[in-house]
Order: sequence, then C-alpha cells, then structure tokens
Amino acid sequence: MVITAQREIDAARAAARCVVEAHHRLTDFLRTGQTLSEIDRFVAETLTDLDCRSAFLRYRMKGHPPFPSHACLSPNRFVVHGTHDMTAAPTQPGDLLSVDIGVIHQGWIGDAAWTYAIENASAEARKLMACGRECLRRGISVLTVGRPLIDWARTVQQYVESECGFHLIRGLGGHGYGRTLHGPPFISNVLPSRPGEWPDAMLPLKPGMLLAVEPMLAIGSSATTSDNRKWPVETADGSLAVHYEANILITKEGPCDLTEGMDELPDIVGG
Repeated sequence: MVITAQREIDAARAAARCVVEAHHRLTDFLRTGQTLSEIDRFVAETLTDLDCRSAFLRYRMKGHPPFPSHACLSPNRFVVHGTHDMTAAPTQPGDLLSVDIGVIHQGWIGDAAWTYAIENASAEARKLMACGRECLRRGISVLTVGRPLIDWARTVQQYVESECGFHLIRGLGGHGYGRTLHGPPFISNVLPSRPGEWPDAMLPLKPGMLLAVEPMLAIGSSATTSDNRKWPVETADGSLAVHYEANILITKEGPCDLTEGMDELPDIVGG
C-alpha cells in the first residue's frame, strides 16, 4: 500500500503507536510462571483499553484453521505463529518469548514483534537477541527511496550470517501492509538463491510505501518445521530463535519508523 495523504500517514502512525504501547505494558506484566493463555489474555485486555482489536484473532490462511490467539506467542525454539493453546506449561527463568502483536485501530493496521527473556538469559541467547535488534536497525537504515528491496536482505544477511554467525530463517519474511494485514511486496531476509525465487527483489522503494520488516533468526539452522494443520513454526534443529519486527513508512527524507520506541524495550523482563 502506498499512502501520501497526511490523514493516512497519521492513521498508520496511530495504529503503530498502539502496538508500541501494548509491548511496553507487556514488559511490566511478563514474569516467571505465566501460561501463554494468561499472556494472551493480557494482550487482549490491553488492546481493548487502547481502543483497538487484534489483527490476528481469527485470521485465515489457506490450509490452517482460523488463528485462535490475540497475539503470536512463540517460546524458545518456536520462530513465529505460536498460539496461546499450544502448551499449558508456564514460563521458566531463561525462556525466550517472541511476541508479535498486530492491531486494527480505526481501520488501520499496526504490526510489530519483539523477543523477551524471562528473568535471565544465557550468554548465547543474549548474543542472538542483540544480533536480531542490530540487524533490524541496519536493515531499516537502507530502506531509502530508489533502492531495491534486495538491499534490505543483503544488509541483514551480511550482518546476521557473516558477522554474527547465526542463521536467518528461509521462506519467511516481511510484507506490505496498511488497511490489510498482509499485502505485497514480500520482503525476504535472505538473498535469492535461484532466478525467480523472489520476484519482488528488485522492486524500487517509493515514497509512501508501508512495510512491515521482520528478521527471524536462530542459533543453529535456517530450516524450520511445522504441522501444516497448525500454526506454530519451529526451528528444525530445536535451537533458540528470535523475532523482531517494525513498521516503516518510506519517505523522501528516509525511512520513518512508525514503531519508534520498540528499541527501548528491555531484553530481560520479570526480574
């Protein structure tokens, strides 16, 4: 979606701010011993208080049942699309929890993710989280008018895989959004390995584009596995994964992070 009217920009920004505020409130809530159902219920109550509703609840994708949760809650080896009913096990110290919150606010979408460690994190988990945050920052910096989308993937992949030694998840990526949750273009986090693999790779960025960019990375493997009848996606080798996502408006002056303030979120919560 391309937006140019100031009222549209203001509306997209307002929806994004709801997501940021929901994440900030969540950091004060998360602690050891909570179930995913309890966390999802808190997100639902928070969104109601912010005059919005979940963009994920009952979302439909071919081959899957309607998404059952208000947020995507993906612990440890789960990369994305974790649901509140996937486990009844309470959170434990050292767990990683990736939380993706999508909202509909006055007809506009906001959609951003962050990964939290419960009480503490191993040295390797801390490195993975730091790499995820930094690759998002570096990737956003190259989203300037006239540059092709492939520059995002080139920047993110170089940092994550060549400098940090971690693995970006293949087959998943960011997307356009606006009044709908998902739309073109697809934004891969890795360079295409064969012709035609990523048709949008050379698409030039234009003023007014709304993009949800979201690197997903894991310690041990770029491969994932999932039950086609269920939503959660997990790393094929069971290694830890993290997920970060921001909403970007492309402007002539450079990328505008509508979810500004997400980078102020803590890595470790509940301590």
